[in-house]
Amino acid sequence: MDLTELLAIANKKRQAQKPLCLHCCTSTGCQSANSLAVKEGLQAAVDTHTMQDHVEVRSVGCLGLCGNGPIVEIAPTGTVYEHVTVDHTESIVTALVGGETTAQQADTTHPFFTRQTRIVREHSGQIDPERIEDYIEVGGYQALYDVLHESTPEDVVNTIIQSGLRGRGGGGYPTGLKWSTVAKSESESGRKFVICNADEGDPGAFMDRSVVESDPHRILEGMAIAAYAIGANQGYIYIRGEYPLAIRRIQIAIQRAKRLGLLGSQIFETPFDFRVDIRIGAGAFVCGEETALMASIEGGRGSPRPRPPYPAEYGLWGCPTLINNVETFGSIVPIVRNGAEWFANIGTEHSKGTKIFALTGNICHNGLIEVPMGTTLHEIVEEIGGGAPNGNIKAVQTGGPSGGCIPASLFDTPVDYESLAKVGSIMGSGGLVAMDENTSMVDVARFYIEFCRDESCGKCIPCRVGTAQLYHLLTKINDGFAVPEDIERLKVLSDLLQKTSLCGLGQSAPNPILSTLHYFPEEYEASLQKPVQTSI
Repeated sequence: MDLTELLAIANKKRQAQKPLCLHCCTSTGCQSANSLAVKEGLQAAVDTHTMQDHVEVRSVGCLGLCGNGPIVEIAPTGTVYEHVTVDHTESIVTALVGGETTAQQADTTHPFFTRQTRIVREHSGQIDPERIEDYIEVGGYQALYDVLHESTPEDVVNTIIQSGLRGRGGGGYPTGLKWSTVAKSESESGRKFVICNADEGDPGAFMDRSVVESDPHRILEGMAIAAYAIGANQGYIYIRGEYPLAIRRIQIAIQRAKRLGLLGSQIFETPFDFRVDIRIGAGAFVCGEETALMASIEGGRGSPRPRPPYPAEYGLWGCPTLINNVETFGSIVPIVRNGAEWFANIGTEHSKGTKIFALTGNICHNGLIEVPMGTTLHEIVEEIGGGAPNGNIKAVQTGGPSGGCIPASLFDTPVDYESLAKVGSIMGSGGLVAMDENTSMVDVARFYIEFCRDESCGKCIPCRVGTAQLYHLLTKINDGFAVPEDIERLKVLSDLLQKTSLCGLGQSAPNPILSTLHYFPEEYEASLQKPVQTSI
């Protein structure tokens, strides 16, 4: 394929557009609420009223307000309906020509809609993720064409460095620096690899799943640009087996891209070759750790190994390997298209761009949000999220099992890598769980340590045994059997895990315990004040 053919596809798609389009979310969240039947009902109503010439019903990805699904949006008017059922579909269609609708209309002036800055998710909820023509029509694969014809690999790496993009997988390592390291590394075989880590396993997190389900070609294009920059011609997407819809849509995307010559050999009539294959994980949380992930791809047991050497120098099959997560690759195309300076002007001095959060828990507006780095927790929780349905938000937990719990008194904290670390938490991949005044923080800590205990690969003793002991201590405290010395044991054992565990799972497992001990000591102490109980 050349540029003329790419533009021809885009123009043909634009010419076929109809004046009105009903965007019906068919991502996992809305599908679980029967959105496929809603889409069929909308199409049937359009057919019944012979409105096919000027109304299109389109299956799209996530529209964001997941807790109120199924969601239907009218384009270009911007009207959004929530909690849509099959019974509402007829009236939604007749309302297009002046009728009344029984469907519940969402308030699109609410901060949930107006305070977001969509970069990675700019086309989510607008395009059909299973139609490559939709992606090409909004400029898809143009960035890859421009890179292959106008930039050297060094130019691309420098652009990513200058953008200030940091890895969105949790660690926040500078993406451009990682790319530069892999680009300079060599192996005896001359091979290099690009891996997209889509093994999202944090409780309450569904950012990566949503992006893959909603805009899979964006990830493929970002991976291809990365492969060109570092000198690789083979990529892998490692994705959880629990994400069947995301797997199906990325498979379809790969097939369609190969059919049009956008993946494979001599892409855009250049010497650049790039192939992408899918590897499906079996549900082990530890495989989100990059060395365990590579072991799984190689066909071995998914357990971590000591570092160094790092994957950038000695990775998959001993070759230099670039590993970034879904959201990181999703940021590449807009950076290449709009320039490094544009991206660097969004966010804070050390945390550039936007971050996607899965906003869940005891909060009015559950769903996916994308906000500039530096947005405060108060803005996210109380304004965008609408606060607690009843009462007040007591704390939020960021960063999944590896993160900490932040009290409401610190909600003026900006959401960036450095600020969250100062208050005892981490950015993580993007889970943000809100807890109201009825939540027991001891029970929250116990939930997360139980998760880490169950997901430990068991390779190192501190994590395998330590997480079990921490869970035992928290259970004693929660059930009223603890003595004051147990609080000190929690601290000592947590310190041991942080300093001696092999990988990030064990090293960060105590974070929820330490943060709740620090900010909510009265809840731990209250359990010690209960009458001493004896077991029979």
